[in-house]
Amino acid sequence: MDGNGRWAQERGLPRLEGHRVSRESIRETVEACGELGIAFLTLYAFSAENWRRPKAEVDALMVLIEETLRAEAGELHGKNVRVRLLGKREGLPASLRAEMSRLEGLTGDNDGLTLQIALNYGGRQEIVDAAAGLAADVASGELSLGEIDESRFAQRLYLPDAPDPDLLIRSGGEFRVSNYLLWEIAYTEIHVTAALWPDFRKAHLYRALIDYQGRQRRFGGVGNEG
Repeated sequence: MDGNGRWAQERGLPRLEGHRVSRESIRETVEACGELGIAFLTLYAFSAENWRRPKAEVDALMVLIEETLRAEAGELHGKNVRVRLLGKREGLPASLRAEMSRLEGLTGDNDGLTLQIALNYGGRQEIVDAAAGLAADVASGELSLGEIDESRFAQRLYLPDAPDPDLLIRSGGEFRVSNYLLWEIAYTEIHVTAALWPDFRKAHLYRALIDYQGRQRRFGGVGNEG
């Protein structure tokens, strides 16, 4: 969800205001995905690298994320959305961890859209953690080296029951993947929009989905796989 800072700077506003305004973009995107019957939506809210930003901005972001989760909890639950964290809980403020756990518990039995919020997440770290888990199993004798394959590796990812993404949408005209779901996006289609995230609305999502529908997905083959 790129472009919050640029959006604010273009208007002579503090960077945090761009993050605050982007709540409406999130709301519209979640609502549209629910209406369209999309099963999984993952929002990259705060990366492991974002801790390098100025402390005042990081602290304000943590408060804003916590406030947003609390404010939107009732509506998300009412719309049958299941919410869960993608990332490392360690390092997040205790109050934010508690609010996320409360929301996960509240919505855990919902069977509509699954909304995954990537907080303190990094794709490389997820791969390292998965490899470390497998190495520990081999060292303890629970697993042999020859038993390790892609399937077993995938089961050690943070949310192993989530399907690989079909579509990655980059706002703000960015063309990099930014350490995001590096294992999972091996064959994900990518759509780039110039719209800064605070300006992203349902119409932008629809354009991305129409673009995706026109793609010929091959998964390493030569024919149209779907």
